[in-house]
Amino acid sequence: MERRLLPIKLDSYQPLREVVAETLRNAINSGLLKPGERLMETQLAEELGVSRTPVREAIRKLELEGFVVMIPRRGTYVAGLSIKDINEVFEIRTALDVLAAGLAAERITDEELEQLERLLVQIGEEIDKGEIQKIVELDSMFHDILYRASRNDRLVGIINNLREQFTRFRSISMAYPGRLKNTLEEHRKLVEAIAARDIEAAQQVAREHMENSEQVLLQDLNERHSSDRPY
Repeated sequence: MERRLLPIKLDSYQPLREVVAETLRNAINSGLLKPGERLMETQLAEELGVSRTPVREAIRKLELEGFVVMIPRRGTYVAGLSIKDINEVFEIRTALDVLAAGLAAERITDEELEQLERLLVQIGEEIDKGEIQKIVELDSMFHDILYRASRNDRLVGIINNLREQFTRFRSISMAYPGRLKNTLEEHRKLVEAIAARDIEAAQQVAREHMENSEQVLLQDLNERHSSDRPY
């Protein structure tokens, strides 16, 4: 058996099922476990160096989150994405990000603006290196600062509840040819609008950023279906 997942380090304060769930979720987000791929409890347990029980519990959690599907008498598979999935998630995220951008334009601190500027530089450097996973990580940090700058804890809580679904979409979108540089430019425009305290401009840039990301995902989905590649 080809080993792809690394054994889990049993030094985390989290319950083992949570560590396994996080490991599998990251593997799905990164494309290591691909859409349509069957997940075998025994194989996963062996690769991760744990018993089948935490793997089974983790898979149930991931099913609730929409990362896997369990089909009676057939098994468990990594969930694919549909047009409906993309539309629903982006309807929610566009509304949340537009709200957050407007509030950030009102309430962001100079220190947070400086952090955003530094992240833009770092993201640009990682784009030149082609480090997709590092870029996704930095992009998540960028948006986290924006959300925090809204000074609305309930808004941040709602966004955090949807974080895993957003991360999966972000990973796919950024892997699309040409999307990284466009994303960086959209981020720059957003920071400029927020720094200028221009609420309407910040909201418009945030809306356009989400619309562009959604279109990239739909285009990628269409190309995969046209070529009969699994999603």
